[in-house]
Amino acid sequence: MANMAQAIRMALHYAEENLGVTDIFGEDVGAPLGGVFTCTQGLKTAWNSPLDERGIIGAAMGLAMAGNRPVAEIQFCDYIYNTIDLLKIAGNTHWATNGDWNLPMVVRTPVGSGIRGSMYHSHSFDATMTHIPGWKVVMPSTPLDAYGLLISACQDPNPVMFLEPKALLRVKGDERIPGEPDDDRALSKLIDAPLGDRSQWKPQWPTLEAFSVPIGKGKVVREGTQLTVVSYGRTLPLCAKAADQLKEDGISVEVIDLRSLWPYDWELIKASIQKTGRVLYVNEDTEVTNFGEHLVRRTVEELFYSLLAPPRLVAGKFVPGIGLADALEMASVPQQADITSAIRSLAGEQP
Repeated sequence: MANMAQAIRMALHYAEENLGVTDIFGEDVGAPLGGVFTCTQGLKTAWNSPLDERGIIGAAMGLAMAGNRPVAEIQFCDYIYNTIDLLKIAGNTHWATNGDWNLPMVVRTPVGSGIRGSMYHSHSFDATMTHIPGWKVVMPSTPLDAYGLLISACQDPNPVMFLEPKALLRVKGDERIPGEPDDDRALSKLIDAPLGDRSQWKPQWPTLEAFSVPIGKGKVVREGTQLTVVSYGRTLPLCAKAADQLKEDGISVEVIDLRSLWPYDWELIKASIQKTGRVLYVNEDTEVTNFGEHLVRRTVEELFYSLLAPPRLVAGKFVPGIGLADALEMASVPQQADITSAIRSLAGEQP
């Protein structure tokens, strides 16, 4: 099975061959590196930009306004914050021009903890990004969803922010990408650049098939009756594992992968909460003004009389940065034990 980095690479190849993607660019995105996480190796429209995040976003906006379809990369989301004003302009262009201008651009950026990146390579960006209207915002938790969401993003007429959980980029999926060979080693030989001299290397792409995940549609990854858990990105697999563990103790947990943060699948969340009566929101962004807090507020406002217990949030600690030491990183963002404990506590709370 492909890992998420390979799935992203294959989606970008499919997009430049079939969806009109014209420029895939950013710091170290082109040859010879092909991205620090190898997501852009071998792509024919990939090129290296200067070390200039504002220039990258500005260039993507200009290319999109000129009728092209760029996919820009910010190497780590920690360095996207100095582009916020440009992201705001990109987001409001279609609205501000009364629909006269579209910006068919995608911005990809790795987010979150998981690589011991300390305070400059471990931040989340989902809460901040959902504060910028006019963008669609997605974050996959599996390679197949990464492939399908990125293909959808590359077809959208307006800006899409594609957040890549860096802790999952090397994790293999449970489902094959459409067109992916059955042999994992065969896939690696086809599309993974060799170590050392790459000057003569060219990928041999499998015959990839059209596949898309609609932006705005979540999915139920575990069925349950007693409690709903809503998550996305790095924490989603931890929630699924917690649900599997607690099933042995007689606690039935329904786990929803949100996949899209804007627009998001409120109808799916609503139906699940009305069934279970309890909900826990989980992500690793800092807990103050967290996107999960928005979901808690909406839950209370619209589903108060369906609740058997107050909705809860498990999120990252409100600290300026994540420490380099393993123990400090683990303590800064939710781990499976934190999620399991929160589920157990919430399931036991009675009205």
